[in-house]
Amino acid sequence: MSIDMAQFHQVFFEESFEGLDAMESGLLNLDLGDVNVEDINTIFRAAHSIKGGSGTFGFTAVSDFTHVMETLLDEMRDGRRKITQPAVDVLLGSVDCLRDMLQSIQNGSEVDQSDVAEHKLALDNELNNAVPSSSAERHTPEALASNSAKALPADEAKQIAGWVIAFSPHLHLLKTGNEPVRMFRELASLGHLTTTVDLQGVPDLYDLDPEECHLSWKLSVLGDIPETEIDEIFDWVEDDCDLAKQPIYQTPTEAPPLHSAPDVAINPAANCVSKDVSPELTSAEESESNSLERKSGKKEDAKAAPKGSSSIRVDTSKIDTLINMVGELVITQSMLSLLGEHFELNKLDQLKNGLSQLERHTRELQESVMNIRMLPISFVFSRFPRLAHDISSKLGKKIELKLVGENTEVDKTVVELLSDPLVHLVRNSLDHGIEMPDVRLAAGKPETGTVTLEAYHRGGNIVIEVADDGKGLDKDKLRAKAIEKGLIDADAILSDKQTYELIFMPGFSTAEKLTDISGRGVGMDVVRRNIQALGGNIEILSELGKGSTISIHLPLTLAILDGQSIAVGDETYILPLGSIIESLHVKEDRLNRVAGKGETFLLRGQYLPIIRMHQIFNVLSAKTTKLTEGLIVVVEGQGLRCGLFVDDLLGQQQVVIKSLEANYRRIEGVSGATILGDGSVALILDIPGLVRLANQ
Repeated sequence: MSIDMAQFHQVFFEESFEGLDAMESGLLNLDLGDVNVEDINTIFRAAHSIKGGSGTFGFTAVSDFTHVMETLLDEMRDGRRKITQPAVDVLLGSVDCLRDMLQSIQNGSEVDQSDVAEHKLALDNELNNAVPSSSAERHTPEALASNSAKALPADEAKQIAGWVIAFSPHLHLLKTGNEPVRMFRELASLGHLTTTVDLQGVPDLYDLDPEECHLSWKLSVLGDIPETEIDEIFDWVEDDCDLAKQPIYQTPTEAPPLHSAPDVAINPAANCVSKDVSPELTSAEESESNSLERKSGKKEDAKAAPKGSSSIRVDTSKIDTLINMVGELVITQSMLSLLGEHFELNKLDQLKNGLSQLERHTRELQESVMNIRMLPISFVFSRFPRLAHDISSKLGKKIELKLVGENTEVDKTVVELLSDPLVHLVRNSLDHGIEMPDVRLAAGKPETGTVTLEAYHRGGNIVIEVADDGKGLDKDKLRAKAIEKGLIDADAILSDKQTYELIFMPGFSTAEKLTDISGRGVGMDVVRRNIQALGGNIEILSELGKGSTISIHLPLTLAILDGQSIAVGDETYILPLGSIIESLHVKEDRLNRVAGKGETFLLRGQYLPIIRMHQIFNVLSAKTTKLTEGLIVVVEGQGLRCGLFVDDLLGQQQVVIKSLEANYRRIEGVSGATILGDGSVALILDIPGLVRLANQ
C-alpha cells in the first residue's frame, strides 16, 4: 500500500522553518573568541534534520544545498576548521537562501536557481579556503565545476534557460592573439549577457605587464542555448584558461521572456565591475536597476503568497486542562437533562444550581480555549537579532539588542499582525536613533548603542516598548520640518507629546539622506494605523541626547473582552473593564466650566475633562443633560484620565468582539462592536480615541 507523503509536507515545512530560526539564532550568538561546542552541535543538528527531511520528501535541491552547509558545520564542530566571521556570514546567507527555497517549494513557485548557485559557490569557496572576490564569495571555475557536477535527477529535469560561466584566462592568453571581448560579443549574440569582472588579481601599476591577462570573469547568458554553442566560442582558448559552466534551470511552462529574467543579473561587489552587454538595454545601470526591481518584486510576491493552513504548538498541560473542562461540562449537561425529564417546582433550586455550574464551566472552558491561542511574544522578537546584526554591519554602527519579557504571552492573531509595525520601529531606532561610534564617544556615551525590546502585561493589555539610548527626538527640528511641509501653522502651540506625534503624520521624515533602510517618510503613519486596527495605541517619550521610547499598548486578545455595559438614552455601549477607575455622582461645587475648553470636575485635587456621551454619539433620547443628575465614569487610557457622562451602569459581562472596520469602516472612539444577549448590537468604546474625539 502506497502512502501519500504530501500529507506530511506541512509538518516538515513548519519544523524546517523552526530549525532555520534556531540556526540563525545560534550563528548570531556565537562568540568567536570562545566558541561553545554545544552551540555548533545545535546548529549542525538543525541542518541535519532539514537535510534528512527534504531527502525523504524528494526535495533534492534542498537536501543537496543543506549537505554542503552540513559539511562546513561538521568541520567546525570537529575542530578541523576555525570559526571566523566571514564563515559565519556565509552560513547566515545560506540560511536565508534555504528559507527562500523552502518557501518557494511550499508555495509551489520556482526556486531561484541562480541565487542557490551563488550561495553554494560561497560555501564551496569557504570549504576550499578560496580567496573570495567580496566578503561573501568568489566565483572560481573549480567551485562552479563542483556544483555543476551535481545535476538534477532525470525525473526533476527542467528546461535550460541560460548558463553561468566562470572564465579565468591564463596569464599568457593575450599573447596567443585571443581577445576575451570578442568572445563576449559572440555570447551576447546568443542571448542576454551580463558580465562581472574580478579585478582582485591585478597587480600594482609598477608590477603590471600589459601583455599579461590578470582578469577573470563571471558570465551569465540567458536563452535556450545548446551547450555545444557555448563550447564552440571557447574552443580556441580551451588550453589557455580555466573554464566551467553551470546551467540555469527554468520550468518550461513558466519560463519568462528573456528580457525579464529575474535571476541572473549580478550585482557588482568590491573589486568587481559588472557590465550588461545585451543589445536590448542601453546601459549597465538600467540593467542593474531593473534586476533589483524584479528581485524586490519577487520577494514581495513571496510574502504575499498564501502559506497554507497555519498551526500552533500547544503544551500538553493546556490540552489536559481543556479535556477536564469538557468532562465537567458533560457532567453538568447530564444533570440538567435528568432534571428536565422529571422537573417539578420543588426542584427549582437544583435547576438554579445546575445553571450556575453550567455558567461557571462555560467560562472556564472559554478561558482554556483562549489560553491555547496564547503564544509567547518571542515568536515576534526572534527575528530582530538578525535584523540588528545586518543593519549595524551595513551602517558601521556598534549596537547591542536586548530582549526582555520574551515569554510574555499574547493572542496568536496579535502576534501575527504585530510583526510588521515592530520591524519598522526597530529599523528606525537602529538607523535614526543610534549614533555612529565616534559621535557617541564625543558625546560621552559608550560607543556601543543599546536598543531594548521589552514586553510586559499591564491590566488587560500587553505593552511592548522599543527603547534606545541614541540621540532622541529634536522638538525644534520636528516643528520646523512640520511647518516647512505645511502640516502645522507657524504659530501653532504644541505640547511635547503633540510635537513627538508629528512623526506619525503621512510623509513626515527628518532623515537628512535617503537610504534603503528608512527615511522616505512612509511607514510611521502606517504603523499607527495598523496598531489602532488591532485595538491598540502607540505613544512616544523622548529626551534629546538621551534616547527615545516608543510604547505600544494592545489588548491581550482580539476575540473576548471583559466589559462594563453603560446606558446612554436607549443606547447601550461597552467600556473595557480594565479602563474603568471608578464611577460617581458629582456635585455642583465640583464642576468647572472653562470658556472654549469644555467642562471639568474636581477629583482628589485634580481637574478631569468631562465627555458628554450623548453629544459625542448624538443620542437624542438621553434621560438627562444635567451633570449632577447623571453618572460620571472615570476612565483611563494611555495615561489620560477623563470622566464619561452616562445615564446608568447596566452590569459587567464578557463580550465577543466583532470588527467594525471589516464590516463597515473605522470610527474614531469605537474599537469594535458586539452582539448582546437580546440580539441587539452594542458599540465597544475606545477610550484614547474618545479623548481625541472630544478634543476636536
